[in-house]
Amino acid sequence: MTEPERIIRCPTCSKSVRWHPSNVWRPFCSERCQLIDLGAWASEEHRIPGEVAQDEESSEDPDTK
Repeated sequence: MTEPERIIRCPTCSKSVRWHPSNVWRPFCSERCQLIDLGAWASEEHRIPGEVAQDEESSEDPDTK
């Protein structure tokens, strides 16, 4: 028995996308949409909620005092 074809929406442009191993850009419809999403993460437009992490430079090492 074959599984029914799964159609999802591209997270970037909402175009219908076939979820199949032959679609190398899944869950995106294209390399362009994948790169747009990557750029949004890199510019911090997308974030995972949580506490703000301290920068290494701002944290004090108790051994250096």
